Amino acid sequence: MSNQRTGPGGESPDSRLASVLRFSTELVAWVATPWALWSLSVPLALLSVVVLIGLPTVFTTPGDKAHGMIPVPGAVTVVLVLMQLAAAVVSAWTAWSAPVAIVVSLLAVACVVTEIPRWRWLAVR
Repeated sequence: MSNQRTGPGGESPDSRLASVLRFSTELVAWVATPWALWSLSVPLALLSVVVLIGLPTVFTTPGDKAHGMIPVPGAVTVVLVLMQLAAAVVSAWTAWSAPVAIVVSLLAVACVVTEIPRWRWLAVR
């Protein structure tokens, strides 16, 4: 049995593993980014949470998620995921110890590897 969630309407080939790794990396970004920015600017730290959670919630590629307010091309969704990954890795290296940042970096690499089928699908949307 395949772990791909591809539906009859041509929905995203998003595996459960990819979803779990993507969500885990997003959680890290949501925590680490404001943590890293807090000492620089509290408003900027709070804004980072709004951007990291808000943009992917509002802008979605049709067929990729069941919800979303504004449809965008697949490339935009890929860029939003890359933004989350970059925020997680850079913020982890800025805010936390090297061993934790290494784990976050490995998580991000695993996420990229599992996202490739979805990103290929998004590229043609």
